[in-house]
Amino acid sequence: MLAKAPSLGADEAIVDLEDAVAPADKEQARELGVAAVRRGPLAPTTAIRVNARGTPWWEDDLRAAAEARPDVVVLPKVESPEDVSAAAALLPEGTGLEAQIETARGLVEAERIAAAGCGLEALVLGPADLAASLGVPVLTIGAGTSDYALARVVAAARAFGLQPVDGPHAVLGDDLGLVTSARRALAHGYDGKWVIHPSQIEPVHLVFTPSPADLERAERILAAAAGAARFEGELVDEASRRLAESLLSRAASGAEPSA
Repeated sequence: MLAKAPSLGADEAIVDLEDAVAPADKEQARELGVAAVRRGPLAPTTAIRVNARGTPWWEDDLRAAAEARPDVVVLPKVESPEDVSAAAALLPEGTGLEAQIETARGLVEAERIAAAGCGLEALVLGPADLAASLGVPVLTIGAGTSDYALARVVAAARAFGLQPVDGPHAVLGDDLGLVTSARRALAHGYDGKWVIHPSQIEPVHLVFTPSPADLERAERILAAAAGAARFEGELVDEASRRLAESLLSRAASGAEPSA
């Protein structure tokens, strides 16, 4: 799977040392992941997800990541700004960080976490662990995420200039469910969504990429008269122009699904 990653077309590839790896396999997975990252980029952005702070593997994972030098280190189950700063202290300067919000405490601390600095670039909603932490009675990763959780994470991220990224939809072959989940995240303002299988990359890209019709409409709104004006049957004003600029900015930056 690591060998195939560069050919898949994801914006970011994440080598997972956490939930995808059984406890008995942690050390071997770390060695294989570090070796893969050292061989060269796995995607435009290459990341390593370490185990959570407080686990027996956290410090060794971070020291290995420091040697491998990925673009980004993903921190799971972040519950405080100190979780971010403690990880950053073990990594080379310039290493990007993404914090997963996936516990009840992490959710209520989302704003403080987003303000942590230390190279933090994104907040990632972790739907499965968050559902378990909140006691939501679901058994499928990606099910049971509330609008409140989606909104709180995106607001915290935007308030501090971070990217908000949604977690995965785990039902493979369920294109309708995947697209529905991605559209829900987009409607809340998310920049992208994690994927767990190559077949999910294209549908997620399509959802988060503005359509040519939307881009054309945004350009027409920006070209409309300044101030409040009637435009194609609706009112547009300076707020409308900010919406148009935001959509054009999304198109320029591209979506950010992760594999």
